[in-house]
Amino acid sequence: MTDPNTSDDNNDSGSVSDPMTGAVSDAPQAEGDPGSLQQQLDAARDKHLRLAAEYDNFRRRAAKERQEAGWRAQGDLVRGLIDAIDDISRFAHVDPTTVNSKTVVDGVLMVERKVLKSLAGHGLELIDPLGHAFDPARHEAVSTAPAAFAEEDDTVAAVFQVGYVINGHLLRPARVVVKQWSGKPVS
Repeated sequence: MTDPNTSDDNNDSGSVSDPMTGAVSDAPQAEGDPGSLQQQLDAARDKHLRLAAEYDNFRRRAAKERQEAGWRAQGDLVRGLIDAIDDISRFAHVDPTTVNSKTVVDGVLMVERKVLKSLAGHGLELIDPLGHAFDPARHEAVSTAPAAFAEEDDTVAAVFQVGYVINGHLLRPARVVVKQWSGKPVS
């Protein structure tokens, strides 16, 4: 009969038998070689430090790439506006005695269209809700006006300032006058 607390002479694999349960474990004993435990600890520390350094490098690289992508996007935006800036510069240096006001107004409208077209290419949309239903998510009511009919209730009567959306994100709500039905027809 064998004692469960003693190891078998034929077992030279380094397995240890638990005296309480009789289970065999391949884990090294703490009382074993302290040098090998120190090596394992040093290896684990080294692995941890390398992973931490690798993550830190990844984080810095990702931040730098995000910043460079932002600069490229800004450069693309400005590149699209350069022609309009040149047109504005030409208007600023026109001799007022040789140009009539209609020409100046037409030129400013041309520059406005050019700027809006360039910005639309970058995802900008105008919010001009005149005659449409009031949407509090995209419009800001600055005043109300009486509605002539019940069907006109909560309809935009006037736009003080257009709003802007870029790539689905609201930059500025349209500032509007909203019609409200009081229950009586307006004469």
